[in-house]
Amino acid sequence: MFVDANVIDAFHLMWGSFPEPVTLVHQSREVIAVNAACESIGRVKGMNCATHGAPEAHKGCLANQALSTQQPAFKKLKFGEREIISYWLPLAGYPELFVHFGVGVTMDYNSIPEKD
Repeated sequence: MFVDANVIDAFHLMWGSFPEPVTLVHQSREVIAVNAACESIGRVKGMNCATHGAPEAHKGCLANQALSTQQPAFKKLKFGEREIISYWLPLAGYPELFVHFGVGVTMDYNSIPEKD
């Protein structure tokens, strides 16, 4: 599958050092690019995102909604004892692509002490 190299470069520029796993995904669910945090949990370019992990982890996936409306979609869910907010962000000008990530996947933000 061909995706403009500029899109992949922009993904890495924006998401490369984000501390949570982030994927750039085609509507077919082929993963086009991953950031370093995503690699650290075993996700790789070329895989099908819908087949990674337990099937129940993909219940309620909002990728189709984000792609059909071209509007961001998100939901809050439980991951063990943590709450995660999962996002699907369509890319303007590329209606077949979206960025997918969750906040709280690899970091427990409730355990981070507040700074004065």
